[in-house]
Amino acid sequence: MLRKRKKDEALSGTERMIVVFIHGGYWLLYLLLLAVIFSVAQIQTGKSSLALRSLFPLLALFVVPNLISFYAFYLLLFPKFLVRRKVFALIISGAAVCLAAALSGVFLSLFFFGFEQTIFTDAREFAALAASLFTIAAIHGGAALVIRGFITWYAEIKLKEELARKNFEMELALVKSQINPHFLFNTINNIDVLITKDARLASAYLNKLSDILRYMVYETGSQKIALSAELDYIEKYLELQKIRTANPDYVKFQISGAAGSLTVAPLIFFPFIENAFKHTENRKNSTTIRIKISIDKDKLVFECENSYQMGANKRQDFGGAGNDLAKKRLMLTYPENHALEINDDGAIYKVKLTLTVERD
Repeated sequence: MLRKRKKDEALSGTERMIVVFIHGGYWLLYLLLLAVIFSVAQIQTGKSSLALRSLFPLLALFVVPNLISFYAFYLLLFPKFLVRRKVFALIISGAAVCLAAALSGVFLSLFFFGFEQTIFTDAREFAALAASLFTIAAIHGGAALVIRGFITWYAEIKLKEELARKNFEMELALVKSQINPHFLFNTINNIDVLITKDARLASAYLNKLSDILRYMVYETGSQKIALSAELDYIEKYLELQKIRTANPDYVKFQISGAAGSLTVAPLIFFPFIENAFKHTENRKNSTTIRIKISIDKDKLVFECENSYQMGANKRQDFGGAGNDLAKKRLMLTYPENHALEINDDGAIYKVKLTLTVERD
């Protein structure tokens, strides 16, 4: 199954540096705020300066717990709960993280200042210290969620821009690869030969070819088309493929369910079908290619398999540009509504595509 691309991957190296500067700027501002608070405390207490040996414990007390809280929210709670909109779980987990950060601050106070301090012998002062550390950790946790949310939002914008650009490129490539030139030439040649044998049948095939070309020129420009039209196109394409061999039964096409008003992206199955005909062997055998489309409400399952014989330069072509284009198009058109499975055991090549489709 194709996995959804991570949003952070949309950021370039320069943009990642900007993220680093955002983090650095945040902590620099926090340290400046602490410097202002310490300065005000010096003025109020009448002391001209704090001793370096007392300054370091205070910095550790006000920085370390907040580092724990900030990056726990940023790296763990945001992707695990907020992205999935699990607000209650976020609140419970956030409270646990803030409590852990506050306890780490209490431990640092005990380590630097000793247990004999009043704050550890007076329950109210101890509770006040723990509550203060908890509140500050919660503020930093909230700031982490805001910063991560902004970065994710920006990454989503960049990703959408990149996908829009790739969509344009893929549409151009798709137009060029919609129909294999060899298929077109061979079909015309086969119809030409058939004219002298059975003019009526040749005319029917010529009409099918005309319908296919008309379909690709006029119908495939839309983002979504009727599923019934797509199935009709596939059926005509298969009929034209059958005239290339004296054994019309080597292809088995089956549709289960009713298309109704369902819509689908045009030519979404075509690369896999064309790939099957391109690489299949033993056209004289029955059901060398099996294609099945199952429709159940808004679920659509496309299955295509073909037998082939391993040989030089054959197997690697299965995962070539056609399949890559199809995968990228699926990721763009059905980002969270598709599952693609491809299996190759060296003799049978199978593709199974499950789509959640819409109604017109």
